[in-house]
Amino acid sequence: MRIVALKIPEVYLIEPSVFGDERGFFFESYNQREFTAGIKRSVNFVQANHSRSIKNVLRGLHYQIKQPQGKLVRVVAGKVFDVAVDLRRHSPTFGQWVGDILSADNKKQLWVPEGFAHGFVVLSEFAEFLYQTTDYWAPEHERCILWNDPTLAINWPVESEPVLSMKDMQGKLFEEADVYEDAV
Repeated sequence: MRIVALKIPEVYLIEPSVFGDERGFFFESYNQREFTAGIKRSVNFVQANHSRSIKNVLRGLHYQIKQPQGKLVRVVAGKVFDVAVDLRRHSPTFGQWVGDILSADNKKQLWVPEGFAHGFVVLSEFAEFLYQTTDYWAPEHERCILWNDPTLAINWPVESEPVLSMKDMQGKLFEEADVYEDAV
């Protein structure tokens, strides 16, 4: 397993060692010892989620202002462009984003720590997305930033307007959004 810090150093891309032959493949999708050593901290996952979305669905940019969730995300069918946005006001990377392609083929995972908004857009005909979280979903604390916020200027690889939920259509602009005042 290779764990690589991205442009925002607390966000990590995890590339598993895949062993395959004519029968198929095997890889460890999670190893607590290696994960903890790679991200340089210990986490406890309390919830696992699974979503399926059709092509061009964009989910996000979601976060919880209280009970912030760290997320370990991966794709088990299809392909997505996955994004993390730093919302920690006192961070040197506040307001910056990183993104990468996650797919069933490349088997990469992304660690999105607490204090970040998260979103993805489906690039294949459909995608199944798995994520483990470090805290429970708390709808009363959930917030959303508009996917196409001009300040963030995320370079989403979409061919047309994405398919959005009502919640995502009503997201706030980055400049109006609640952010984390203290280090998370």
